[in-house]
Amino acid sequence: MIERIWSGQSPLWLLLLPLSFLYGLVSGAIKLAYRVGLRKAWRAPVPVVVVGNLTAGGNGKTPVVIWLVERLQQRGVRVGVVSRGYGGKAPHYPLLLDAKTLTAQAGDEPVLIFQRTGTPVAVAPQRSAAVRALLAAGKPQIIITDDGLQHYALARDREIVVVDGVRRFGNGWWLPAGPMRERAGRLNSVDAVIVNGGVARSGEISMRLRPGLAVNLLNGEKRSVADLQNVVAIAGIGHPPRFFTTLEQSGLTPQKTVPLADHQTLDVQQLSQLYQPGQTLLMTEKDAVKYRAVAQENWWYLPVEANFEDKQAERLLDDLQALATGSGQ
Repeated sequence: MIERIWSGQSPLWLLLLPLSFLYGLVSGAIKLAYRVGLRKAWRAPVPVVVVGNLTAGGNGKTPVVIWLVERLQQRGVRVGVVSRGYGGKAPHYPLLLDAKTLTAQAGDEPVLIFQRTGTPVAVAPQRSAAVRALLAAGKPQIIITDDGLQHYALARDREIVVVDGVRRFGNGWWLPAGPMRERAGRLNSVDAVIVNGGVARSGEISMRLRPGLAVNLLNGEKRSVADLQNVVAIAGIGHPPRFFTTLEQSGLTPQKTVPLADHQTLDVQQLSQLYQPGQTLLMTEKDAVKYRAVAQENWWYLPVEANFEDKQAERLLDDLQALATGSGQ
């Protein structure tokens, strides 16, 4: 239903417009307070790059963060990542992730980033506290914040927005009548716009999510996703249909698809009720980080990677490398 409202297909969005105006008024007032100096943003002693979005729901932001971290690491840049840690409840904040950190403590996305990249990751509701924790623990040359475009309490040196190239901005209205956290005009003030799927417009950087081999959660075996049999697919991400479409494009038609709420966690019994004997449970990598400790032999996940063919992506990396090493402005 929410997708129909946000796309404008359902007239119910008109009933929510008063709440949207209130949302826009409050968020605009907060942004203005930082702009005119009524509130002061904290600036880190190293460059900060925000990777965020203008809409609620999954746009492919976390794969972009992972891509940036891995590519900068390949260039010899020391990177740290901060996140709010949505979906987790840590015993204390800021929380520096390690190999034993659970998604229940840090949230699924920070754990995924840490496991994929090995880079230092810190979470805290106040992102400045997470940055300070990273600085105290090591010497990162650059900080990437996973989400936080609207978190103006943390000053930033670069802003990167990830856009769903298929859905774009729906009906264009603020939450809750539409999907917007900020209006589309905000793109005019950011440093880069990365478009996931669809058709990139002038000045935007085109990206595709490329699936890898399916991985067994229990033993690490890898195989082509098209070779999996009798699949029940689940996705607890911002936009589950994208995962199901990826499976079909990879030559797999699941017997059943189960969309979950973003960050939703099921227990073992709930997961077991989703499939029958002889069926295979296939999930996203973001889901898989929550279930490794309880994995069954028929549980698999499909990792995806951000793939760029646009030279603008390399120029973006050049800019961030220069920023991190002090050779850029």
